[in-house]
Amino acid sequence: MHPERLFPRRRHALAATSLTLLALAGCGGDDSSGGSPFGGTPKASQSSSATDLGFPIVATRNTTRTASDDPVAGAAAIARAIYSGGAAETQARAVALVDRRDWRAALAATSLMAKPIGAPILFSDGANLPKTTTEALEALRPAGSEPAGGAQVFRVGAVGRPAGLRTNDIDGTDPAALALAIDRITAAARRRASDSVLVVSAERPEFAVPAAAWAAKSGDPIAFVTKAGIPAATRRQLADHPRATIFVLGPSNVIPPAVTKQLRRYGTVRRTGGADPISNAIGFAKYGSGSFGWHITGAGHGFEFARSNAPLMAITLAPLAATGLHGPLLLLDSADKLPEPVRGFLLDFQPGIPSTGDPADGYYNRGWLAGSTDAISPQVQSQIDALLEISPINDRAPAPEQTATSESTPTTPITPTTTTGPTPPGRTTDGKKP
Repeated sequence: MHPERLFPRRRHALAATSLTLLALAGCGGDDSSGGSPFGGTPKASQSSSATDLGFPIVATRNTTRTASDDPVAGAAAIARAIYSGGAAETQARAVALVDRRDWRAALAATSLMAKPIGAPILFSDGANLPKTTTEALEALRPAGSEPAGGAQVFRVGAVGRPAGLRTNDIDGTDPAALALAIDRITAAARRRASDSVLVVSAERPEFAVPAAAWAAKSGDPIAFVTKAGIPAATRRQLADHPRATIFVLGPSNVIPPAVTKQLRRYGTVRRTGGADPISNAIGFAKYGSGSFGWHITGAGHGFEFARSNAPLMAITLAPLAATGLHGPLLLLDSADKLPEPVRGFLLDFQPGIPSTGDPADGYYNRGWLAGSTDAISPQVQSQIDALLEISPINDRAPAPEQTATSESTPTTPITPTTTTGPTPPGRTTDGKKP
């Protein structure tokens, strides 16, 4: 039984989590509790109606939502939900501070969340620290990441410098150079270079952001390419991994064959994903090769949901892939309609009540959404909730009426391909988890 594929009896925790997130996301992270990580919880004298408490927007039985379209507030909410500070295990060690204007730097920085560093992302506004970020830092009180030399804050690029905290400054002249620098820091902390590198487009965030969740969970580095070729810093980064397999995320019209041909100089190249942003995220969620990839083949998983046109909000969810949900990012392309490929994916892996007849003996799926109701409607959230619910095999969630009459064109996933360069033998082949 795989421990990360079980979510038994955890739904009661959603209520407490949702109250904190409602205060953070709805109020821009305002904390009147003097720095306590538990600030923002409604007092007994306040209204206790369901809508005032945020239900069913901030949480349903199977979903939680970061109810904001502001990535600064979203990142702070996620970091504080993970590192609530009430136990040694929930004490933050470090954070990664990234400029909200650079989605590429934020994407590359997600690998800092993985073990052994454990640094969730917070956002700077250039050299200025937003109030929400400052208050989150005060509440998190990072103790320092020992594998990273005791750093409390990783400053990724030209961002603000928090007063009174030990920093590790990650410099780079462009996103590819920052990705290289981040890769070298994580390799030093782990005392080894990763045997997998995830290559994404530096020009198409809607195809690149599914990499965030995997990088946060695995610590595998992200490297950038363009349609024109491989940046110089990326070439140096790949050279740091002479025995690695290079996984290319996205279709050939985003990362062309001419680029993968150049990548083969550095090792074995495998392409995964799908032909459009929705199927690209789904294809990556299903993909697995040895120890790389999510290998989603059955029920018992957490999933992240974000809009394809909001890359920073998608990236704010990445820390949940390292702790809590341990699952991939799925993308939505409409506020009011669940994409048919996403509905089909969730239906394929909807938990079924086991032969004992007791749902408590089964697997559970969970979801976390990023965005306000303008970005993801309550109706779509409700449909996701129904598709995550454990149910009898013959009583699965039906498609809403509008889906049956839609003219959406089915998306085509990429068939994973392998091309081999000078990488030494001994790599595992594509396959499922045992």
